[in-house]
Amino acid sequence: MNKKGIIIGLVLAIALGGGVAYRLINTPGAAEQAEHGEHAEPGHAEEKGGHAEGKEGKGHDEHGEKLVKMAVEVQKQSGVAVAPAKKTQMPGMISATGKVEANADRIAHVSPRISGKIVAVRASLGESVGAGQVLATLDSVELGEALSRYHQSKTRLALAQSNMERVKALVDKKIAARKEILQAETDYKTVQTELHTDQERLALYGVSAADLKGDRRPLLPVRAPIGGVITEKHAIVGELSDPAKSLYTIADLSSVWVLVDIHEKDSAKVRRGQAATVVVSAFPEIKFRGRITYLADVVDPTTRTIKARVEVANPGRKLKPEMFATVELATAADAAPILAVPEGAIVELEGKKLVFVAEGGAAFEPRKVELGRASGGMVEVLSGLKEGELLAVKGGFVLKSELLKGEIAGHDH
Repeated sequence: MNKKGIIIGLVLAIALGGGVAYRLINTPGAAEQAEHGEHAEPGHAEEKGGHAEGKEGKGHDEHGEKLVKMAVEVQKQSGVAVAPAKKTQMPGMISATGKVEANADRIAHVSPRISGKIVAVRASLGESVGAGQVLATLDSVELGEALSRYHQSKTRLALAQSNMERVKALVDKKIAARKEILQAETDYKTVQTELHTDQERLALYGVSAADLKGDRRPLLPVRAPIGGVITEKHAIVGELSDPAKSLYTIADLSSVWVLVDIHEKDSAKVRRGQAATVVVSAFPEIKFRGRITYLADVVDPTTRTIKARVEVANPGRKLKPEMFATVELATAADAAPILAVPEGAIVELEGKKLVFVAEGGAAFEPRKVELGRASGGMVEVLSGLKEGELLAVKGGFVLKSELLKGEIAGHDH
């Protein structure tokens, strides 16, 4: 029995060992785990983590070492100028809201010199016209009468001249008395004066000497007295017009007015002839320069403000009547010196304000700065720059372009 029990035990042991071996062989990854040991997977994860961490640190270093390199000679050619940042006394600033209006000294209402019927319209609303340009033509009875008098005077002058020459010939032959030549010369000069008067009348109506040379009866031209833009048009073919009716309104918008209200407390700081800066929301990057040409002597009792008028040059006609505008008036400095840089030294990139700080003679570091108030072409720097540091005070946009080129090249690489 003991021998039989031993044999049964051996069979059970062999069967149990075979099952364990089968399970180990058919378990996925078991062989690899056994070969590399139980710490292989954590080691792999650590390796991945180390790789990712190293990559992020490199990108940060690259960002910190970003410089714009430009040779000194190229800087001079591109208009880049370097100067140290320094403290200065910035002038004060008065800001007021106003509205753009056409310059009333450069507006013309166009109407005919005499009554007539409109037969042609040659200019439309919004069109740019030059001084002397024909805007419309009229057929006028009064013009016809003036032309008739002109032609009659011209005929009489020819007759008076012929008579004077005939009398002169008779006097030379001693057939006629000398007093007859005096009378003939007087008649000639009288008719000559009448013809000159008729010519001036026609010129006043707008008919030139060239218009009188044709065979056809000239029409009455209505000309633009100034160059500018047509802002109103009332000329319609077939309608009657007279000097009391304006056919066109022309505005020369090369110069405009901005009317603003100055608070009573600031009135002592404002004077006629004072420089002003105008900004409109349509062109926030452009600062239009002007001067105060009028300052009211009466305070509005309701708003406690004083009316002021700023005359502004308007290149490209960007400023349009009825636009709202912000007017800044620089006043005398009334505070301690502060760190400030020229406006041209500031550039904007991705919503951040930057200056380019010189790193040696041929490299610039783009540095973010926090800005304060601006006045007189200078901007206060609150942080990001120290007094005495060299920076590009001119040519910032050139350096910005080079910086963007470098970023694009880096992304392509």
